Amino acid sequence: MRFEKLLLKVADEPVFRTGFLAASGEDLPALRLQLSRWVKAGRLVQLKKGLYSLAEPYRKVNPHPFVIANAMKKASYVSLHSALGQFGMIPEHVPMVTSVTTQRPERVETALGQFVFRCIKKNWFCGYQRVDLVSGQSAFVATPEKALLDLVYLTPGADSYDFLAELRLQSLEKLDLSVLRELAEMSNSKKLLRAVRHIAELVELEKQQEEL
Repeated sequence: MRFEKLLLKVADEPVFRTGFLAASGEDLPALRLQLSRWVKAGRLVQLKKGLYSLAEPYRKVNPHPFVIANAMKKASYVSLHSALGQFGMIPEHVPMVTSVTTQRPERVETALGQFVFRCIKKNWFCGYQRVDLVSGQSAFVATPEKALLDLVYLTPGADSYDFLAELRLQSLEKLDLSVLRELAEMSNSKKLLRAVRHIAELVELEKQQEEL
């Protein structure tokens, strides 16, 4: 395959897979060799085995980090601090993208960012939605309620009032307390139920401060 042909196929794609190119009848071993050469030449960025993005200045679309994260593990969604930051619910900048998955945990460092995958049980793999991002891109991201409970679920001691207060949660009007309770009850986790009680206290405290 010539590089000009590759550009015609993937110029509008934020990321692409080897299989996408091979589907048009390309010889797979030769294709893999050519992709490796283009990575070495700085024309492509390899994000993971079989997953690539065009390098600058060839790309028309800058891949959003959440799109990359979703592509790295199909059975995953962005959650925890990354999702909370996306919804403007924590004040800190989040330097890496954290997702949850039912597959093995993993940390991946690429030229386009760092990506962390935390493992959860299959019955807790829920509470996410497709979110529109930039340039027509979209990704699966936890709802605000699920992102917060995923953080509690995966962090030791995160059900304490002090831990939740130290998050400095903001825009708490985005949280639906009834959804939080339903998720916690569904999990049958005493830890999550305790966390929901403390979160409700923080929401009430914010309301009281706004009324002053």
